[in-house]
Amino acid sequence: MSHTTQQTIEPREITIRAGRRTLAGTLTVPAEALGAVVFAHGSGSSRFSPRNRFVARQLQEGRLATLLLDLLEEEETQDRENVFNIPLLAERLQVAATWMREQPSTRALRLGFFGASTGAAAALVAAAQVGDAVGAVVSRGGRPDLATTALPLVTAPTLLLVGGNDEIVLELNEQAYRALRCPRQLVVIPGATHLFPEPGALEEVARLARNWFSQYLASANQPVAAQG
Repeated sequence: MSHTTQQTIEPREITIRAGRRTLAGTLTVPAEALGAVVFAHGSGSSRFSPRNRFVARQLQEGRLATLLLDLLEEEETQDRENVFNIPLLAERLQVAATWMREQPSTRALRLGFFGASTGAAAALVAAAQVGDAVGAVVSRGGRPDLATTALPLVTAPTLLLVGGNDEIVLELNEQAYRALRCPRQLVVIPGATHLFPEPGALEEVARLARNWFSQYLASANQPVAAQG
C-alpha cells in the first residue's frame, strides 16, 4: 500500500527569540517543499486559530511549508495597545522571516506572508520593509488601512481576499488596492462575511491563497527535503 504525502508532514512546536520575548509557533515542512509561508494572525487570535490552521493545511498539501506564529507573548496580549501595534507586529514578523532563513529545512525556500485582519497590516508593513526578501503576500479580510504609508513601498505580489458582505473592510481593501504599486489582485468572495464562516467561503480563500503562493514562491525554489 502506498504512503500518502500527508504522512511526511510533521508539525513541530518551535520558539523564536525576539529581544527579551519568546514567540511560540508551529512549523510544518512538507517533503520537497516549494516555498514557505509565515502567518500573521488578527487581533484576539493565535497560532491555534482554526481558520488559519485550515488554510495552512491546504498550503501544506500544495507542498508549501507553514509557520503559524504568535507575534506576541501571552502577557503582551493583555495590553490591547500591543494587539494593534502594527510596527511592533511587523518587526516580530521580520524576526520570524530571519529565523526561517536560518533553519536547515526552510533556508532555501522563498518566503511569503499570510495575514488576517490586523495581521495583514503587519504583513504588508513587514513586506515593505524587507523588500525582495519576501516573494508574495496574501491578506484575508485584512485591515490594510492600518498600513497606509507602507502600501506604495510593497514590492511583493499581493492578493487581497475580502468577503462580499464585509462592506467596510471591502471598501478599505479597494482603497489599498489603488495605493499598492506591486503586482496585485483583489478578489471578493460573494456572500462571505469577515471570518468567512459561510459554506465553501474559507475553502475558496485557501484555494486562492495556495494558487497565489504556488505561482510566486514555488518557481523561485529548488525542492528541499523535510527535516526529521
